[in-house]
Amino acid sequence: MFSLTSRYQGIPTTVYESPDGRKVIYVRRRFLPHPEDLAQIGQHVVLPGERLDIIAGKEFGDAEQFWRIADGNRAMDPDELTTRLGGRLRITLPAGLPQGGVLGTPGGAAHG
Repeated sequence: MFSLTSRYQGIPTTVYESPDGRKVIYVRRRFLPHPEDLAQIGQHVVLPGERLDIIAGKEFGDAEQFWRIADGNRAMDPDELTTRLGGRLRITLPAGLPQGGVLGTPGGAAHG
């Protein structure tokens, strides 16, 4: 149902049937993974003016992968991760992918 790069990949879904007979498929619930359970593949030092989508674009080549950085740093509010200049962010693989898995080569791991 979801692409391999989606934060919802592998999460159980369910079907809701409305009173008028329409069926809607939705994700049951997504829990934040424990960052220590995610394979770390690099780190990023926060620079002035950076946002999480910009960092994800540098690290993964895809700004929409910002959620991976949020998961890897246990952030409920992703914007908090870029408020402290010089802060070190863990760059990790998504849950379920071991070190060296698909998606395992960030653009700039361990820089900064």
